[in-house]
Amino acid sequence: MKVIIAGAGSVGSSIARELLAHRHEVLLVDPKPEVIGRSGLRGAKWLIGDACELSTLKEARVDEADVVVSATGDDKVNLVVSLLAKTEFGVGRTVGRVNNPKNDWMFDGSWGVDVAVNTPRLMTALVEEAVEIGDVVRLLTLQTGVSSLVEFTVPADSHVVGKTVGQIDWPEDCTLVAILRDQKPVAPSRDDVVDHRDELFFISTIAAEDELRRLLAPQTESGGEGQARPAEAGEDEDDAFDG
Repeated sequence: MKVIIAGAGSVGSSIARELLAHRHEVLLVDPKPEVIGRSGLRGAKWLIGDACELSTLKEARVDEADVVVSATGDDKVNLVVSLLAKTEFGVGRTVGRVNNPKNDWMFDGSWGVDVAVNTPRLMTALVEEAVEIGDVVRLLTLQTGVSSLVEFTVPADSHVVGKTVGQIDWPEDCTLVAILRDQKPVAPSRDDVVDHRDELFFISTIAAEDELRRLLAPQTESGGEGQARPAEAGEDEDDAFDG
């Protein structure tokens, strides 16, 4: 697989190192010549230039790349590179690094981003996943913001405890893809019984997340469902590129 990475800082270099270890072809694009010696990468190809310039991308032969990763520390650069890679060169897969969570809403298909990697939000999700029991936690947004990977750790008093997977009326656009039980992954079947402290992993549309929260919310004394917290706080679009 041929991968082009815009930005050879700590993030871009780390991605390149992993890809090279898996025997992929990697080209890094960065405007600073000194990053070559500083990176310590062996086997990578380099192009010194501005990845926002069409001439640089043409020289990099972006049209031959399987994946373009925009990993600079500037969200504006990452958006422009993704957009050019997708619209001008028809790259099949683009990955964009989100530095400022307030800009997360822009990293979607309209800017040519197939997968947005929001490191602060991902770290927050992993912290929540480690400590939150009884709530749905979004771990990762997939495919231009349409779907997500979410996790739910089953509390002891959950109304789904003791039910089989087939007995639960899951939301239409939500699929249970794995159960982590006693640190071992289980491929779920209709006959698997949900147990306390099971970690349930779902692929869900963003819209179906709230339905899933309502389904899995604890029951009130009157038998109704409790109130689930919102999936994520919305951001004002006027705050884009703040920080």
